[in-house]
Amino acid sequence: MSVFDDVSRFLEERLDEFLQANPHLELQVLDDKLQEQEVDTLRLLKSLQVEEQQQQAAILATAQEIQRWHPRIQKAEVAGRPDLAKAARERETALLRQGNQQWGQMEVLRQRIQQTQTLHQDIQKRRQEVVAKRRANQTAAGSQTSSQPWTSGSTWTSTSAEPDPLETQFKQWEMESELEELKRKMNR
Repeated sequence: MSVFDDVSRFLEERLDEFLQANPHLELQVLDDKLQEQEVDTLRLLKSLQVEEQQQQAAILATAQEIQRWHPRIQKAEVAGRPDLAKAARERETALLRQGNQQWGQMEVLRQRIQQTQTLHQDIQKRRQEVVAKRRANQTAAGSQTSSQPWTSGSTWTSTSAEPDPLETQFKQWEMESELEELKRKMNR
C-alpha cells in the first residue's frame, strides 16, 4: 500500500507544480470544483425543501387526526363506553407525541435548509470571484472560454399506512350508534 501512496503523492505534487506554473488552469479547476459544489448544494436544497413540504403535510394530517379523536373520547364517555374512551384517549396522546416529534423534525429541516442556503450563497460568491479572476487572466492572455449550463433535480418517496384496528372498531361503533339513532327517530 505504501508504494501506491508514494506514487499518488508524487502525482499530486507534479499536478500541483503544473497548476502553479499555469495559473489559468488552476482557476479553471477551481471554477469547475465550485460549479460542481454549487450543483450539489442546489440538489440538496431542493431535496430538503421537498422533505420540508412532506413534513408539513404529515404534521397537518396528524393535527386532523387529533381533532378527529378528541370528540370521540367525549362521545364514548357520554355513551358509557369507558373501554373505547380509554383507547381513544391513548390514541390522542400517541398522536400528540407523534405531532411533537414531527414538529421537531421539521425545525431541524428548516435549520438545515438555512445552512444549505448560506453555503450556496458562499459558493456563488466564491465562484464569482474565481470567474472574475479567470476573465481578467483571459483578457490579459487574449482568449476566452465559456462555462456550461447545469441542471438539478431530485426525488423523494413516501410510505403508506396499514389499516388501524382501533379505527375500524370506532367506525363500527359510530355506525351502530347512528343506526340506533335513526331507528329511534323512525319509531317516533
